[in-house]
Amino acid sequence: MQPLALYIHWPFCLAKCPYCDFNSHVRERTDIAEWTTALLADMRHEAAVTQGRPLTSIFFGGGTPSLMPPALVETLLAEAERLWGFAPGIEITLEANPSSVEAANFSALATAGINRVSLGLQALDNATLKFLGRLHDVRESLAALDLAQRLFGRVSFDLIYARPGHTPKAWEAELQRALAFGTDHLSLYQLTIEPGTRFATLVREGKLAPLDDDEAADLFSLTRELTAAAGMPAYETSNHARPGEESRHNLTYWRYQDYIGIGPGAHGRRLGMATMRHKKPENFLRACTGQSHGIAEERKLTPSDQAMEAVLMGLRLTEGIAPAKLAARFGFAEAGLIDPAKRRFYTAIGHLADANGTLRVTEQGAPLLEALLAELVPDTLVNA
Repeated sequence: MQPLALYIHWPFCLAKCPYCDFNSHVRERTDIAEWTTALLADMRHEAAVTQGRPLTSIFFGGGTPSLMPPALVETLLAEAERLWGFAPGIEITLEANPSSVEAANFSALATAGINRVSLGLQALDNATLKFLGRLHDVRESLAALDLAQRLFGRVSFDLIYARPGHTPKAWEAELQRALAFGTDHLSLYQLTIEPGTRFATLVREGKLAPLDDDEAADLFSLTRELTAAAGMPAYETSNHARPGEESRHNLTYWRYQDYIGIGPGAHGRRLGMATMRHKKPENFLRACTGQSHGIAEERKLTPSDQAMEAVLMGLRLTEGIAPAKLAARFGFAEAGLIDPAKRRFYTAIGHLADANGTLRVTEQGAPLLEALLAELVPDTLVNA
């Protein structure tokens, strides 16, 4: 039976969160009973569509899910188990910022059923944390990490590199320190300058100089080298784990398997349909009251949509994809899924490995992943 994952989006953040719209901040009088009713209704709607498929993973994400009342987490997990059932060894992850306020909730969340935590450390020096707009400092980060490692069976944390002025020497020291903490999973992301952000404004004003592509590529290669040497090789472009400790939930996305998204702004992919929940909390609550679910948009994905998403997601994985199997799954000729000439060319120059029915991006090609993806997917598939 195909895996089925559940994503639960909690929209509220700390009142001074620098990343979110003010409308999504924690209200002084957030009605937890109202939210419990709405989220349970949203889950029941999805369960009616996907019955008979036990959940292999659950992920609590969004604003600041580690500030969810543990009683609410426990209620949602109990209902999820009743509605779908849990596959053996189900992975139940909660995303958390490493502040002392949130860490105080860890023990109760572990008791409620969370067995994996993903911590947003982001950097291991206070100057960088301030630059990134984070509210925690390194002392809080490491205290939260220590507590998480004592309370939860599995712990991951993330760091951001390729920051302005970031040198290979500085990143090597920071990453080696991170590897020494003993977690079995790391998410290591390059800093990107997104339009409309504070960073984009600073770049436009000449007050911030991002690393150029060659410098960022050098840090990417260094990252792969150091994590592999530490026994935590990349299994996805930005994710590294000891064998067997990969994020099962995220593998569901990258392997293009079904996942349910509930809560404000949550996306889902199930049974060939794409779902999108109302983004604003008030609209989501209103929808759950009026129609017993929070869906704002539900559309059928064409075979071309699904095939393209499966290729773009799957080639991010070190394991790669099986083009013939994907072509058969979505009703395409294999040549309609991957451009044959580009496939041969990039294999010949060492950017792709193509053998035994599997196509994957090599270490040499990994820094060029986005460009490779744009080349490999045929225009006929994109425009279908």
